[in-house]
Amino acid sequence: MSYNIAIDGPAGAGKSTIAKKIARKLGYIYVDTGAMYRAMALYLLREKVEPSETEKINVKCAEADITIGYENGEQIVYLNGENVNGLIRTEEVGNMASASSPNPNVRKKMVELQQKLAASKDVVMDGRDIGTCVLPDAQVKVYLTADSRVRAKRRYKELSEKGISCELDTIEKDIIERDKQDMTREISPLKQAEDAVLIDSSDKTIDEVADAIIALVR
Repeated sequence: MSYNIAIDGPAGAGKSTIAKKIARKLGYIYVDTGAMYRAMALYLLREKVEPSETEKINVKCAEADITIGYENGEQIVYLNGENVNGLIRTEEVGNMASASSPNPNVRKKMVELQQKLAASKDVVMDGRDIGTCVLPDAQVKVYLTADSRVRAKRRYKELSEKGISCELDTIEKDIIERDKQDMTREISPLKQAEDAVLIDSSDKTIDEVADAIIALVR
């Protein structure tokens, strides 16, 4: 039987970094669900689809083939055969992912792939609705959050280190808006699962959070 760890929480809480660390320490497979939705968002942007064009999204999402591969322990996201790891971390793609992910057709396609992976492998999966919808039977569930200013500073540092010019206030405004979108969407809104453990990472290091989650697993 496979062992599943579900980590949910808002944008910038450190879910991906911490989930990757836990997966490495436990020898599990890390499934970055956000990257999968971002790959779909990248496809929709390339196809010149607007976030409001629901019918167009329905048609276009069926054309996108999104798969996961692993090279040297790193997850590679393939969009129609192309490695798009380096293209899906922009603010534009993030905003489109937040706008398109509530679409039932987009979600159905992604959830099927995620559940198939988790059924056969020990996985750490992070996202917005892993514990509530994708892996409701996960053995460990965590809701990871942090103050919006703290999350904005982390994102600012990340973008600045990549040489991307940005403004802290704008990033925080985007984060707050994205939280609102994620928490109020009709299908699978972001919320803490009833049996999830709440962890606030605002004043904790990555290692401290990872160790706390591994202690839950043990």
